[in-house]
Amino acid sequence: MKKSALIILFSSLLIVDLLPAQTRNDITPHILSMRDRAEVMDRWTEDRLDNLVPELMRRDGIDMWVLVAREYNEDPVLLTMLPATWQSSRRTTILVFFDDGEQIERLAVARYNIGFFETQWFPDQEPDQWKRFGQIVAERDPAKIGVNISEHFAAADGISHTDYKNLENSLTPELQQRIVSAENLSIGWLETRTEEEITVYRQINRIAHNIISDGLSEKVITPGITTTQDVQWWFRERMRDLNLTTWFHPSVTVHRSESAEQTGDFSGPSDSNVIQPGDIIHMDLGIEYLGLTTDTQRNAYVLRQGETEAPRGLRDALAIGNRLQDILTDEFVTGRTGNEILAAALQKAEEEGIKATIYTHPLGYHGHGAGPTIGLWDQQGGVPGKGDYPLYPNTAHSIELNAEVFIPEWNRNILIMLEEDAIFDGEKVWYIDGRMKEFYLIPRQK
Repeated sequence: MKKSALIILFSSLLIVDLLPAQTRNDITPHILSMRDRAEVMDRWTEDRLDNLVPELMRRDGIDMWVLVAREYNEDPVLLTMLPATWQSSRRTTILVFFDDGEQIERLAVARYNIGFFETQWFPDQEPDQWKRFGQIVAERDPAKIGVNISEHFAAADGISHTDYKNLENSLTPELQQRIVSAENLSIGWLETRTEEEITVYRQINRIAHNIISDGLSEKVITPGITTTQDVQWWFRERMRDLNLTTWFHPSVTVHRSESAEQTGDFSGPSDSNVIQPGDIIHMDLGIEYLGLTTDTQRNAYVLRQGETEAPRGLRDALAIGNRLQDILTDEFVTGRTGNEILAAALQKAEEEGIKATIYTHPLGYHGHGAGPTIGLWDQQGGVPGKGDYPLYPNTAHSIELNAEVFIPEWNRNILIMLEEDAIFDGEKVWYIDGRMKEFYLIPRQK
């Protein structure tokens, strides 16, 4: 990578780290050009292939891992291993990892050169691509052939039926018996964050928080005129202006004292409402940058005439939501399953009198990433399959939940809905760029 791009990227992190936490969202981190992003992402990918793949293959006891994709029908894992300039696989792309006990071979049975892998198919010598693949496997005689097949994790179920049959038919009957699911291997690759990725994740979250701060302010919102859909589309346009993308359409809703009580059913679309003084504005936003995603829910309060802060009941409710976050993250222990973490956190919340709903998920290459699911909003008794996967260190998680709290000033209950991105380092959970402990105020108070 160019030295100038590295200097810009990491000096921006250093400068922001020296500033007080309350000023972070006043700073716009430098956003790299598309060319410089590709250089960063390729460096990360090569580092992951060199260092993470051997660790994961040996952890799972798989000595050969095979990934197959065809153009526009790509395995989600394979896509994260291609050069940043590749927008898809080309024709049929077969990647093979083989552990000979000393090192990991990285082979490509593909028509085009894939920079991180050694090309092993030359059509002028063997026109049949799958026959050549079968020869490569037979020559190495692996004990286990891991293939991306998974009942519960979509991102680990990347091989198509056709490609699986072609793979199987290219092997001898003896080798066919050695095919196993590479589910855990795929999830491990997708969920594990490297030291460099974690460092830069702080900047990625800071960019998202900066966008949110602007959107939930008088820069964008004029009470009595601006609608929730206006703000949703402002977020979309703002991300395009910054040369960023989102992995879902932003959500913006209002809660007000005279509204009906919230049901906690998130299955339908929200209505467009004109934002008024006294409203709580709740938003949900996720950006994509440098191949990584964010997922954030925050809240603003629109001041009534004469108010300088949110009502005490709302501030106390937010503090209860923060306490629920602490209860949940205190239950993160290496090796615990998502369902075990969920049950322990809900029990502790109940003991403290908090009416909690927890629906926390992994984060990384994908917004709803691979790894342990810790509840779904409509499955608080545990999530079969995805909730049975264990927690590993150096993984990112979107701490998503809500607490139902009575608001005296409104004489009814509301849901305090929060979502913040965090890293589990094996010992503790820490928020990548802090978390919301106070409502954004509209207008801001000087």
